[in-house]
Amino acid sequence: MYLEHFGLNEPPFRITPHPEFFFVGAERGATLEALIYAVLAGEGLVKVLGEVGSGKTMLCRVLIERLPANVDSVYIANPVMKPDELMLMIADDLGIACDATHTSAKVRDLQAALLERFAAGRQVVILIDEAHAMPTESLEAVRLLSNLDHGHHKLLQIVLFAQTELDDRLAKQDLRQLRERVTHAFQLAPLKATDIKAYIEFRMRTAGYRGPELFQAEALKSIYHASEGLTRRINILADKALMAAFSHSEHFVSAKHVKAAVKDSAFKPIKKQAIWGWVLLSGVMTGGVWAGLSQAPHQPVVAVGPVASAPLQLASSSPEVLEPDMQLSAALRQKLTESRQKINRAEVHNTAVMLLVTNRERGEELEKFLAQASQYLPKDQLLIYPAEVQGKKGWGLVYGFFPDKSTAKSAMAALPEYFRKNKPILRTVGGMRDELWNL
Repeated sequence: MYLEHFGLNEPPFRITPHPEFFFVGAERGATLEALIYAVLAGEGLVKVLGEVGSGKTMLCRVLIERLPANVDSVYIANPVMKPDELMLMIADDLGIACDATHTSAKVRDLQAALLERFAAGRQVVILIDEAHAMPTESLEAVRLLSNLDHGHHKLLQIVLFAQTELDDRLAKQDLRQLRERVTHAFQLAPLKATDIKAYIEFRMRTAGYRGPELFQAEALKSIYHASEGLTRRINILADKALMAAFSHSEHFVSAKHVKAAVKDSAFKPIKKQAIWGWVLLSGVMTGGVWAGLSQAPHQPVVAVGPVASAPLQLASSSPEVLEPDMQLSAALRQKLTESRQKINRAEVHNTAVMLLVTNRERGEELEKFLAQASQYLPKDQLLIYPAEVQGKKGWGLVYGFFPDKSTAKSAMAALPEYFRKNKPILRTVGGMRDELWNL
């Protein structure tokens, strides 16, 4: 209804995935390129995790379009099916005739057909959306399919797109073999406040808009807070806000239009771990962290093997420029620079144990805690970074980068009791990067 009013060729905020509306900002484009590489490398399983409405299906559709012509793809939108049904669907999409009587026969027929395609220079990739909803026996079937190979080459590449609940399932003992097959993992984080303007502008321009900026600053801010950075919610709110502006014959979108859209949408907040519970926002620490650390006897920590990290982008090695109210010592500034370099080099799915969050003005307390913690934990595995959580800027202190949540949980369980009683939590590198604020 509002297309002509705003000079649009098509709706800019449809929630169904249209690849031409794929936003390459907020590391989406880099994730797509890394996914293409992972698929073409043909090594093990690939996992893409994200919250509901974070853009996983859009990424999947764009991936299918961008794969080379010699790659045959099978897209499974609803994987809630038995193993035999899953294999028959894959075979049917590939035009392969399979024995319908026994699972082993289906696997044999699939392998024979895949060998023929491999000999012809073709590659096959299975993309499974909503993989977190798959029955356990079907996930096990995925593992069996991932085993099909010819010499040193996999015959089938599998990419699992799922909500974060998939990690909880893979952490269970009965799926440990599947977990070990995952060689590449990606996390789609919600958009940051600074990404919202670029995202909405991109969608509007792609839909044909040629006028001045339509969404006012306060409107963008309201969309960010109500959507929590989830692209599906952003689309819904932006669409309804445009409708509200059109109904008032206005050629701009203000906060009042977004307010009407938010009221009409009634989104429920996404559940998040409240890591600020350890710190009073006035800057006084709660709980017994200081007392426990200073009084506890020295206890050895079970060592967990280091993570072999893959380089992504290097942080600047230049000295940090700090505001007057948060000056840090030279040693702490050096630690901050080293920590940020390690965070930028690590894989997004690597997981750390968060020991502390404190206000940005409490640099001295951060340094004291770091010095105390260094007596009980390897100093090179203690990292600090500037964390912004729920709009509050502060410092985070984490321990280690571990290859997955299961390993990190083992490391957390091995911490001395005076660390554990303050209920440390796990943080992925992707989540930490999303919280970084510029000094």
